[in-house]
Amino acid sequence: MGFWRAIAERIRGRSCFLECEGEDCEPGRRVDDADFAMALIGLGAKMAKADGIVTRNEVEAFTQVFKLPEEGAEPLRRAFDLAKQTTLGFDGYARRLARRFRAHPAILEDVLDGLFHIAKADGVVSRAERDFLDRVADIFGFSDLEYRRIRNVHLGAAEDDPYLILGVEPDISEDGLKRAYRRIAAQNHPDRLVSRGVPPEMQRLAVDKMAAINIAYARICDERARLAGVGV
Repeated sequence: MGFWRAIAERIRGRSCFLECEGEDCEPGRRVDDADFAMALIGLGAKMAKADGIVTRNEVEAFTQVFKLPEEGAEPLRRAFDLAKQTTLGFDGYARRLARRFRAHPAILEDVLDGLFHIAKADGVVSRAERDFLDRVADIFGFSDLEYRRIRNVHLGAAEDDPYLILGVEPDISEDGLKRAYRRIAAQNHPDRLVSRGVPPEMQRLAVDKMAAINIAYARICDERARLAGVGV
C-alpha cells in the first residue's frame, strides 16, 4: 500500500500499517502510521501559520493536498486547529517524517510540494514562509541543489536557468544530463504519483512540474546543439 493511501486509510479510522524501513527498524517489522499521519497534519498546519496569519485559502490548500474525509475527520480537524496556533514544534514533525521516509525521498518531495502549495495559497510567499520551507527541506535531507530545483519549480528562478529546474550543474556531461532528466522525470511523473496514491490536487501539481522539467530539458538540449553547431 502506498504512503498516501495508507495515510488516507488511517484518517478514515481503519487499521493500517506501513512497512518499517531504515537503520532503526528490525527486518519485517511493521509500524502503525498514526504517528506519521499526525506529523503530516501538524506540519501542514504550522506551514499555514508560518507568516503569522492562517487564511481561509491556506486552510483550503491544506485540505486539497492532505485530504481529510468528512466521516470521522473531526478529531483531525481539532488537531489541525491546535497545531496552527503556533509554528513552535514544526521541526519536530519534520524530523519524524524525515526519519520514517529517509529511504523514500520522493515521498518527502511530495510533502514539500504540498507545503509549497499551502504557502502559495494567499498569493504571496513571505520571507517567514521561505525560511520555514528552507528549514523543512534541510531536515528532510535535500541538498542545496535539490532544494533549489524543487523551489524554482514552484516559485520560479531569479534567473531563467533550466539547469536549476533539473537540479544539475551547467558543466554536467551529456550522459549525466540524460540520467538526471530520466530520474527526475520518473520520480515526478503524474502516473508515479497515482501509484503512490497522492490526492488529485497534488497530481495536478505534478502535471505542472513535469511540464517545467520537460521544457527545461528541451532548452538545454537545444542550447547545447546550437553551441555544438557553432563549434563545428
